[in-house]
Amino acid sequence: MSELGESARSVWSGQAVAYAESFAAVCAYPIGDLLDAVGAGPGVRLLDVGTGSGNVAADAFARSARVSAVDADPGMVELAAKAVPSAEVGVAELPVLPFADDAFDAVTANFVLDHVGRPRRSLAELGRVTRPGGRIAVTMWAVPGGAGRALLGRAIEAAGVQHKIHRPVMASEADFPRTEQGLVDLLRAAGISKPSCRTIAWDHQTSAQGWWHGAESGVGFIGHLVATQPPETRAEIKRHFDLLSAEFTGPDGRLALPHRALLASGTAEA
Repeated sequence: MSELGESARSVWSGQAVAYAESFAAVCAYPIGDLLDAVGAGPGVRLLDVGTGSGNVAADAFARSARVSAVDADPGMVELAAKAVPSAEVGVAELPVLPFADDAFDAVTANFVLDHVGRPRRSLAELGRVTRPGGRIAVTMWAVPGGAGRALLGRAIEAAGVQHKIHRPVMASEADFPRTEQGLVDLLRAAGISKPSCRTIAWDHQTSAQGWWHGAESGVGFIGHLVATQPPETRAEIKRHFDLLSAEFTGPDGRLALPHRALLASGTAEA
């Protein structure tokens, strides 16, 4: 496993409930488009990789797909199994999945490539378990991202913590541009045919306390950084978070946080 993948696994361990109560909502926005891209519907054998708390799997099941789902974290698997009791849910981690070749008609991975150290190999594995002609769709955060996604990072930097140096980086030979063309090229290099990609932009509606809850609970790389600071530093980050949040606060007192993500899809080759 790469340094990035190992770090992601460590950071997300034990965070299933906190994730479901906070950042899962923003990650759920592209689910409809993701499932449309793979033609999820009655009888379609669909695998959701990196299912998290099971939102994609649940929506696929609501479309009458035959759903399987996996996640690297046992806590996430437990939540997903509760969300979709009839689905086959288990622990598994890219870039190696415990399924036979051509096992599924469709495979999805919602914001999973952001956390793997070998993205091309991981995409090739998605293609391996998809039948020839079957559909694969993935999402990941765009770079540059939306201003709302940068809010916590800005608060951390304003408090004097250089957060970018704390996250492991992908090996240069595995890295790629987080752009529409960069993701298309990656899918093509992984053997996925007819790749396409588009940018999705939306304003995530939440409360300031709800958004801060994910960070102070240690969810994700940026939350882990916040939660591991000394109490006085955490308080300073929160002070700046409150100040900066005013930029996104509407008349109702809630935040509207702009986000941008890439949605890419393609077809598994024979």
